[in-house]
Amino acid sequence: MHCIEAVVSPATVRRHRVRGWVGVLALTALAGCGTRQLGTPAPVSTAPTSVAPKPAVAARPAPSPPPVAAVQPSAPSRRARNWDDYRVMAAQRMVAANQSTTYTGLVPEPLLAVPVLEVELNADGSVKRIEVMRQPSQARDTVQLAIDAVRRAAPFGDVSHLPKPWKFNEVFLFDDGRRFKPRSLDL
Repeated sequence: MHCIEAVVSPATVRRHRVRGWVGVLALTALAGCGTRQLGTPAPVSTAPTSVAPKPAVAARPAPSPPPVAAVQPSAPSRRARNWDDYRVMAAQRMVAANQSTTYTGLVPEPLLAVPVLEVELNADGSVKRIEVMRQPSQARDTVQLAIDAVRRAAPFGDVSHLPKPWKFNEVFLFDDGRRFKPRSLDL
């Protein structure tokens, strides 16, 4: 087999990766030829090879969120001045309690789902009741993920100094990986 000199760029490898590992291996073999005289034997490697092509995967199911570590955030360090302040503190607490299932930064477009919950609290900040205000039309499982995230983050801190009713709403912005960001952190 004649060897041709080829330059394989990362972009070429990425482009051929879609076609499968066979294409990548062929490109690597071509790129590894180097320049040599025609008719001279190709060098033979005695090192064992441990790279095996990955089998093709047909259809992948929706990614499931990673297991959630039971991280209990510390008690709020300050007292909320009003409900807007309390909602931001509660959102920060939700992110701290659910680190493996949250994201920060820009909100991706399009979002997978946007459930909205109303959280009613007891005077000590523990959850009294959670009501679903908006259920997404797709990825309905994100509603339960949001409810679980609220319960993991509770209690949110004393609310007895705030006006009744002791309730706040939170919008959960879920990405394709079923990770969420509380909307209160973007306001």
